[in-house]
Amino acid sequence: MILLSDPRWGEALAHLPDYLGNHVRVSVTALALGLAVSLPLAILSRNRPVLRGALLGLAGIVQTVPGLALLALFYPLLLALAAITLDWFGFAFSAFGFLPAVLALALYSMLPVLRNTITGLEGVDAAILEAAQGVGMTPRQSLVMVELPLALPVTMAGIRTAAVWVIGTATLSTPIGQTSLGNYIFAGLQTQNWVFVLFGCIAAAALALLVDQLLALIESGLRNRSRLRAAFGAVGMAALVAATLAPNIARPSSGYIVGAKTFAEQYVLSALITQRLRQAGLSATTREGLGSNVIFAALAAGDIDVCVDYSGTLWANQFQRTDIKPREALLAELKTMLAKQDITLLGELGFENAYALVMPRQRAAELGIKSAADLAARAPTLSIAGDYEFFSRPEWAALQKAYGLAFRAQRTMQPDFMYAAVASGEVDVIAGYTSDGLIAKYDLVALQDPRRAIPPYDAIVLLAPKRAGDERLKAALQPLLGKIDIAAMREANLRAAGNDAASSPDAVARWLWEKVGK
Repeated sequence: MILLSDPRWGEALAHLPDYLGNHVRVSVTALALGLAVSLPLAILSRNRPVLRGALLGLAGIVQTVPGLALLALFYPLLLALAAITLDWFGFAFSAFGFLPAVLALALYSMLPVLRNTITGLEGVDAAILEAAQGVGMTPRQSLVMVELPLALPVTMAGIRTAAVWVIGTATLSTPIGQTSLGNYIFAGLQTQNWVFVLFGCIAAAALALLVDQLLALIESGLRNRSRLRAAFGAVGMAALVAATLAPNIARPSSGYIVGAKTFAEQYVLSALITQRLRQAGLSATTREGLGSNVIFAALAAGDIDVCVDYSGTLWANQFQRTDIKPREALLAELKTMLAKQDITLLGELGFENAYALVMPRQRAAELGIKSAADLAARAPTLSIAGDYEFFSRPEWAALQKAYGLAFRAQRTMQPDFMYAAVASGEVDVIAGYTSDGLIAKYDLVALQDPRRAIPPYDAIVLLAPKRAGDERLKAALQPLLGKIDIAAMREANLRAAGNDAASSPDAVARWLWEKVGK
């Protein structure tokens, strides 16, 4: 049960200036860019039916693309463009976070603005246009003095719709590195912090409603020719933007950015690293909820400074290696490959978090399943669930090839939900993680991998190219290396799966340091 006395409300409130300010910044910029493109195009196409149809068609197609997919697509495109500009012109730009979010959201805002502006201009009475022509107005004067003012209320309705869409969709920009109110939602889902999820939803809805009402005030003022009402709405918008952006402008930029992927263990480890850096007198913040490919590209580009990754992920995903080597040999070769990209493998944390096929212990015993090889014969009658990316990863292809696995059905779920689903019988098998404390909580068993289809997955600390010679950073992180064993990490992950203040990533990170930092 979520109680108002829960201290996590206070923790959520403490993040509000940062999350809200960044959310408003990206939303306002995207909306302004969308208006700057949409309004001239709508005006240009008002007497050109073919162009008008093409613009509305293209904008409609963009609108059918899921928001998260559209946001994610811009990141690799901009990353490639940044590499080209660096190679050709000697400069690069950050393809991480703000820029891809702004461009994707601007595209999302275009359809309602285009459609309403065109509708408003087409709705101007022909008699009024003839009268304007009769008094000697040029087409330009008629547009500026007659058509646009008459169409403005309808255009404002489109802008209101676009603003609400942009503010809502901006919550999905967290996985590409843009801080927003979505940070509450993504972090809350991964750590089962329902206070954060609820707080993020309420904050995003409240912001959208407030902006919509202020724009409605401006629209009403324009429709009723009330300058005072329109001015009051405009001043309210300006005050909202200033109030939310001021704390971010005043705050000094962080010296170090610690990246984290999209599951609880990563939230805990990024919080632990951030705490160690601050303890060493270094300024640091976290950038959470990043996908595996995004976090590595962000590290290579210097958009984040440090992160924890896993040797098997890099081996199979980033370097497309299908051969499996012994742990030490794999780590040594991986270190060499990373060095060629100027990325520093600082060291291992001391535990391994590999993918594993997981079943309820009792169910596995009933079916006589102890390994993935045993599972193969039963798989056609069973269902499997994995996280958002598992079924597209090389590890899944390797398991299928090694054991001939073919399940009756496969489902994709948020990681923590998978464990509850397999424990309750909603699915028969999941692709779990060997360091997850939920395996013990639900009395599950990780099946053996006798053919070694899955490579070693040591948790390793990586530094961005620009931090390769940063001795203060290395010294602050050194006490963590080799200190976190699998038992400690499992217990930390189990604590992070709770639903109280003690299960927050910061609280669990402090507990973990007390356990391993002696």
